Amino acid sequence: MTGPILRLDKVHTHIGQYHILQGVTFDVPEGAFTVIVGRNGAGKTTTLRTILGLWKASAGSIRFRDAEISRLDTSEISRAGIAYVPESMGIFGDLTVRENMLLAARTGRFDKDRLDWVLGLFPPLRKFWGLAAGNLSGGQKQMLSIARAIIEPRELLLVDEPTKGIAPAIIEDMIDAFLELKRMNTTVVLVEQNFGFASALGDTVVVMDDGRAVHRGAMSDLAADQDLQQKYLGLSLHD
Repeated sequence: MTGPILRLDKVHTHIGQYHILQGVTFDVPEGAFTVIVGRNGAGKTTTLRTILGLWKASAGSIRFRDAEISRLDTSEISRAGIAYVPESMGIFGDLTVRENMLLAARTGRFDKDRLDWVLGLFPPLRKFWGLAAGNLSGGQKQMLSIARAIIEPRELLLVDEPTKGIAPAIIEDMIDAFLELKRMNTTVVLVEQNFGFASALGDTVVVMDDGRAVHRGAMSDLAADQDLQQKYLGLSLHD
């Protein structure tokens, strides 16, 4: 791991009358997987959406490399090299797998070598290339959502709960795909409730509670320390 590619400093986010993020501070090391964990409603998804500018920070700083991005439009942040895989997946069910992928290719065409690499990560997408995406299983739709985000090189990938509602066999395939992304030194911020998945992939971890980052450190330390798990999460990764 090297220095931070992304830095959040005392970030606050209001949504209407609700004060969701309350001074969130953490760094994202370049070339590593940073996992954000915490109870439901802790502010994890809001953090990702605030980084991407879908919700605007009301105070604080978000720096991507050397640039302040907290006041930029989402389209500008995306063009800077940040991709987002939402929990809702956001695929177009009436379009084919190919058409969904093509929409994400900013040049309007595929780089053949990169396409082959992406489809190698998610083989079912090659099989169902000409099928309407709405006919895919939940796990296959999640594969498509991730594949679409990486069809072009990105400097930072934000992924929100990729295993939610996914069958265990698909989760194992997804771990293999993410491990390949790790081997390529892809920088990822991952929100995840499945702690087996999180601990298999995470280099660093941010624990959120009530809109704050209450713990930051190595994922291996949290995974090995049941007292920390009980303190911050109310459960054990070993359960």
